[in-house]
Amino acid sequence: MKNLANITDPVSVAEPVTRLDHFFVSMLRDRRDLPFVYLTLKITFTLIPLAVLLFIPGIPNPIWWVAAIAYQFFNNVTFKGPYGLMMHCTSHRAWFKQQYSLLNYYLPWVIGPLFGQTPETYFTHHVGMHHPENNMPDDESSTMKFRRDSVNDFMVYLGTFLFMGIYHLCSYFVRKQRRSLLYRSVRGELLFIAMCVALCFVNWPATLVVFILPFVTFRVIAMTGNWAQHAFIDPDDPANSYKNSVTCINTKYNVKCWNDGYHISHHIHPTMHWTEHPTYFKSTLQEYIDNDAIVFDGIHFLHVFIYLMRDRYDLLAKHFVNLGNRYKSDEEIIVFLRSRTHQIDVTPWLNAPAVVS
Repeated sequence: MKNLANITDPVSVAEPVTRLDHFFVSMLRDRRDLPFVYLTLKITFTLIPLAVLLFIPGIPNPIWWVAAIAYQFFNNVTFKGPYGLMMHCTSHRAWFKQQYSLLNYYLPWVIGPLFGQTPETYFTHHVGMHHPENNMPDDESSTMKFRRDSVNDFMVYLGTFLFMGIYHLCSYFVRKQRRSLLYRSVRGELLFIAMCVALCFVNWPATLVVFILPFVTFRVIAMTGNWAQHAFIDPDDPANSYKNSVTCINTKYNVKCWNDGYHISHHIHPTMHWTEHPTYFKSTLQEYIDNDAIVFDGIHFLHVFIYLMRDRYDLLAKHFVNLGNRYKSDEEIIVFLRSRTHQIDVTPWLNAPAVVS
């Protein structure tokens, strides 16, 4: 176990310096989103040229394979995490001012498909469904009815999402009579599929590398992350965000991916700017203590997922932050963590409101 140490996660960004910095800031609703602009430019001038190169007919095989490997490396290793969480932040907080609002469509419609994100379905799923339902039974990505340390249960969870996810999402919007979100979900999914089918007739290997493989990878990673973020749930109070989510502090992941580890406070205040979460965490620490919140130090959600799948509660306990000195030993922590991963009967909670505390 760990005691709470100094928070090393980022709480600010560099002030704009150059004329180019100030030009971009003039278009942003919040100057703290300036790093998103430069990340978007890096992605644009890396992935789009590589994608175009892969579709050029008659390109020599050695060059094609080098470009394909480079595309997958930059997509999955260099940019996928930072891009995915930039998309997450800008879905909750539109980043360009009203007069430049058309630029808000650049990520979901131009860059997103390169990472396997069908246009606007991330927004409709995450902002339109997941947050309002807060991992409760009406949340189509809820982890409640699964045993969260079971490989078999995760494979069922993942398979259901891969093959039935869009159907369940659309069914949710039909039940809730949210026609606009339903339309946006169906439109984005169908347009992406139609594009991939058409491009397969042009160059199927390039389509596979540029769009289809990232599509599968993204959906696997998205569900892996959601599983870990909502792996530990209090069966007596599953609608409480302090008791159904996890926070990870002091990890390089938070530096690279815009403080995504602060998942509890994100569910409590979804529109909070990413730089504010560490300070908010420290200022509301008593709420975490009072609610037996689960906080890990030095690991991120992928570690949480792997440790659960390997039944390594000892490693989870090693990184567990003992807020309020609640526990006397790692053994007590392990018992507590195991109690939060059991399958939960969702029947009593089917019509319960989704709340944050």
